[in-house]
Amino acid sequence: MSARTPQIDSPTIDHSATGGRTAGGEGAPAREGTAHDLVAESAALLDRVRASAPLVQAITNTVVTGFTANVLLALGAAPAMVDIPGEASPFATIAGGLLINLGTPHAEPRDAMREAARAASACGTPWVLDPVAVGSLPVRTALAAELLDLRPTVIRGNASEIIAVAGRGRGGRGVDATDDPESALDAARELAHDHGSIVAVSGAVDVITDGERVVRAGNGHPLLTKVTGGGCALGAVMAAFAATSADRFATTVAAVTVYNIAAEHAERQAWGPGTFAANLLDSLAAITPEHVISEARLS
Repeated sequence: MSARTPQIDSPTIDHSATGGRTAGGEGAPAREGTAHDLVAESAALLDRVRASAPLVQAITNTVVTGFTANVLLALGAAPAMVDIPGEASPFATIAGGLLINLGTPHAEPRDAMREAARAASACGTPWVLDPVAVGSLPVRTALAAELLDLRPTVIRGNASEIIAVAGRGRGGRGVDATDDPESALDAARELAHDHGSIVAVSGAVDVITDGERVVRAGNGHPLLTKVTGGGCALGAVMAAFAATSADRFATTVAAVTVYNIAAEHAERQAWGPGTFAANLLDSLAAITPEHVISEARLS
């Protein structure tokens, strides 16, 4: 793919939120910076993932487990689906990153999620909370509230999930959003301030905030919504990138950017959702820092 002029939609990041601390991760300073800086850092972080092959523990839902593992392998990370009580906690202390996805929260995985989140928070392992279908379903809504108290490094969800987690709505239609990312921005900022988290809202244009800074990521393709695990696997990618730097705002932007550019590459060779899913794995394995530099659309 030929190099092109970087597609930077705006030279600066939105700092319009008032007050509050920055949720950049433990020990990470609040950073000024531009979209151009974040594109360059995203490219560098992709190299760092490939060089370090971070070990990612994924306690995720039964529908997407295999696809999530394959996405991590294609990216260059090492997946570990350690999701039973008694093992989840010690593994969280040695993993580079942890994903907790509430898609199918049966009783035993719920206990594993609690102990893994406690261990990760205690030892500094970055962890991602994906509150799938929270709001309309009571068991996972209560669990999400418990886990929020353990201060997830990153909270990733669609707009309706983010609004529901913040206590401002009742969720979407099952796993489908009925709100758009911009309408969830105030809820995302509130979550970031209250829990010291980076919050990423998925949609046609993804919105990422640490409570003060806001970045909008314009890459991606609608076919991601036609593949089981297309959104859930992104949480695991965020955990992999979070393992490579203490600047968790930058790592979250990088994860979204790399994943969504790979989706655009996959669509070009796809006949439909089935070939798109296979092509996404190939594209994640093939994406380069040069692709990120030339194709990222951040504003």
